[in-house]
Amino acid sequence: MRNFVFGIRRVLLSVAAILLFAGEVLPANVKSLSGFVQTGGTSASDPLPNVRVVLFEATQGLPTTVGEAITNGSGQFTIPYKKKSSSSIFFLKAGIGEGVEFVTVLGANLPETATINELTTVAASYSLAQFFRTGVISGNSFALQIAAGMNNNIVDVVAGQSSSVLLNSPNADETNSLRSTRSLANLLAACVHHSDVTTTLFDLTTAPGGPSPINTAQALANLARDPGRNVNGIFALTLLSNMYAPPLVTMPDAWTVTVKINDSGSDDPAFLISGPGNLAFDKRGYAWVTNNTVQGTPYSCQFNLVFKPNGQPADGGNGTPRSPVTAGGALGAGFGVTIDPRNSAWFGNFGWGDCEGCNPSLGGNGSMSRFTLSGAAMSQPNGYQGGPLRAQGLGSDADGNIWISSFANDSVYVFKHGNPHQSVGVHPYDGAAPFDVAVGNDGSTWVSYTGGLLLDVFPRSIAKYALVNGTLQQQFLHFLPDAHGLRALSLDSQGNAWLAALGSNVIYAFRPDGTEIGQFTGGGMDAPWDTAVDGEDNVWVANFGPLEPGSNFTGRLTKLWGIHAPPGHNVGDPISPPTGYTVPSAGSEVLLHNGAPLYSLGQPPGPPCFIPMMRQTAVVIDQAGNIWSINNWKPDFDIDTAGGNPGGDGIIIFVGLAVPPTNQIH
Repeated sequence: MRNFVFGIRRVLLSVAAILLFAGEVLPANVKSLSGFVQTGGTSASDPLPNVRVVLFEATQGLPTTVGEAITNGSGQFTIPYKKKSSSSIFFLKAGIGEGVEFVTVLGANLPETATINELTTVAASYSLAQFFRTGVISGNSFALQIAAGMNNNIVDVVAGQSSSVLLNSPNADETNSLRSTRSLANLLAACVHHSDVTTTLFDLTTAPGGPSPINTAQALANLARDPGRNVNGIFALTLLSNMYAPPLVTMPDAWTVTVKINDSGSDDPAFLISGPGNLAFDKRGYAWVTNNTVQGTPYSCQFNLVFKPNGQPADGGNGTPRSPVTAGGALGAGFGVTIDPRNSAWFGNFGWGDCEGCNPSLGGNGSMSRFTLSGAAMSQPNGYQGGPLRAQGLGSDADGNIWISSFANDSVYVFKHGNPHQSVGVHPYDGAAPFDVAVGNDGSTWVSYTGGLLLDVFPRSIAKYALVNGTLQQQFLHFLPDAHGLRALSLDSQGNAWLAALGSNVIYAFRPDGTEIGQFTGGGMDAPWDTAVDGEDNVWVANFGPLEPGSNFTGRLTKLWGIHAPPGHNVGDPISPPTGYTVPSAGSEVLLHNGAPLYSLGQPPGPPCFIPMMRQTAVVIDQAGNIWSINNWKPDFDIDTAGGNPGGDGIIIFVGLAVPPTNQIH
């Protein structure tokens, strides 16, 4: 009967919202937001009467109150407003009592109705974790809007139920996040009825040396930022209620929440995501992603990918690109992608295996591709030819100079002011095989020299260059004879470089003058490929896993203390648990976006796969603190190599996990 009554209330809600406010008809120029405050949601729910609900608009400081109301006996509220849209975001807060607070994030435009419950609070606390540190939601309006978009990937705020994104592949039970959010909602449901659960939650989510949370929403935001602490204690609290089902069956490694994406924008077999390698964010928060191969083959593709800030494929609306983007000479892009100050997106074309009918060659590609932010190709049909040969890492400095690691001819090039016809280059030594570049705030650029991508038989080194009066000047070149498998690097706020050494299974750190700070491992690190530095100068690591027969790698994300390690910790100490931050399966087979099993397109097809997070080659942090970690290769080394079917299936987004970087140089 309770569910029947709840359903009738839903049907009548929009009518009641228009007609009722304190028993009077609302003025014509005033509209209203109506909804319910309730506890529970998937199978049963109870209304919460006499609850104060406040509608806020977020700002850089204290939020602005738009309106408020008290719920009636059915848990219903109606709040009038005159302003429907915001340059920031709106959100609702409901004080349930004794430290229990529920939150619903509404975004930049107010809906007609909304629900406030435990699940909306989980979504709000995780998606806005980086902006919810003192019990007040505040921050940059653009970043808050990105966070609100991620909130909608977790919950349907109108119904107060899990979102369609989490309910369907590649999420659902292909990962454990749907169940994790419901388990956390059960924890909050237990807090509603038992104050001692709330007290325990506050104890378990208090940061070392920090203040205790003042309410449950803030407590979950603390957990979202530090999900590896007190995992077992939090799990025990989630078992105290079963109002949201199905929950987790086993305890996770950490209380992360992820959203997996695998939709390229087309289910044509030629355009399925296959081996994404790296990404760069443009000024609108759109992610431009390199794609290596045609799914199910080792052969070069002729497209790249663009995603909206919420992870959905770009659809071409309002001057935005339509994913996948083609033309401009795209051919098997590897790791190279950057956005220049003039709002062009650049890709380096590496070329993988054979590619029937491709320009300019079947065995590879020496070109660069360039696109406007609307997705129009600016480069020639076979790309910008000459100079760079099999480009890997790319970077753009503040003057629009494009720095290119040209792997196949052991050189580094700079397209001066983005002009491919005005380039300079440097060739340090034969066999250098540069992989990545990292551009500093002063315009100087670091380069990692691998000595060979698979077998580093030539010397390995790290170098730094500056473009002075149109010529490249080498500031230093340091050989690293004990390093193996050098890959990507990134810079912290002090100009220190953090370099991944896949073969050595360590992260190197160097001061701006090139002297070594140290070598670091732990926190789940396993064959690191890439690094990213967050807004607190801590270091995140993408792990590729062992390239050896018999390996079936479960991907994980590593976090290390950076140069501002607190007392009791050292630079480079692990923050993530020994497992790393993982994405376990909840029991369903991993599927491609067209519904085919992950290994079904290979020859011969492989067995079912239950590893949603695979071999990672890039980790990039967006402006809301979401970490985009790329599935470049599938997990099973034997199938991937013998069957020629290596291309990974998409991107894992860890929601609200990192402090947003102060810049997007990568």
